[in-house]
Amino acid sequence: MRIVVLSDIHANYEALTSVLHDIAQSFPDVSEIISLGDIVGYGPDPELCVKTVQEHGIISIAGNHELGVGRSKYRSCFNKQSVEVVDKTAQLLSEESLDYLRSLPLVLSLHGTLFVHGLPPRSAFQYIWELDDERVLLKFSRFPEQIAFLGHTHELGLVSAANGSVVRGDLKEGTHTLDFTSRYMVNAGAVGQPRDGDPRAKYLVWDTESHELIVRCVAYDPTETVAKMKAIGMPERYARRLLP
Repeated sequence: MRIVVLSDIHANYEALTSVLHDIAQSFPDVSEIISLGDIVGYGPDPELCVKTVQEHGIISIAGNHELGVGRSKYRSCFNKQSVEVVDKTAQLLSEESLDYLRSLPLVLSLHGTLFVHGLPPRSAFQYIWELDDERVLLKFSRFPEQIAFLGHTHELGLVSAANGSVVRGDLKEGTHTLDFTSRYMVNAGAVGQPRDGDPRAKYLVWDTESHELIVRCVAYDPTETVAKMKAIGMPERYARRLLP
């Protein structure tokens, strides 16, 4: 079975539709598309992105931005500028979409694989780079699946563990094969708000049988997205990340 894993759409409709077009053209045989959360936040089209995710039958979990817009108690977990974004995003969403975002689970276990936004077993707020190797091994001990897919950092990455050792590495565009003996945390990068210096929209294609992992980077024109962000008063730094 081939599944698509994507993360951090962040209300960027142009990036999302470019990714969906690339999936349809390049991988028409995929069985599922799974979103690791943060469908909304930062970008100008949260309502449109929520509706697109629903219309395409994309399975999603909750990211920290879903928690923030859906439940005000979580807004204390954001810094001042991000809180302003969360407040503005909530105002742009219909009650129907807010109810949908509130309904999303924090974690899914499918096909022997764990899907979580921040860190396993069920954190939407914690970052993988916050952990030293000892704490990474502790995290692996707290879930049974061999592989966990996560987002939140907006950067591609791969952390593996075997025989008590941890290896951290970049995850480059192209095809990779994960072995059957190590355990992995795989960071899917970001569709709509990259923080790796590469403005292209990223997603993964995962073969559950062969353990083949394909990293896709999709170029698109962010001009319209940036203009809409400026028009509704989103902070400029989030728009700058979309530009070459």
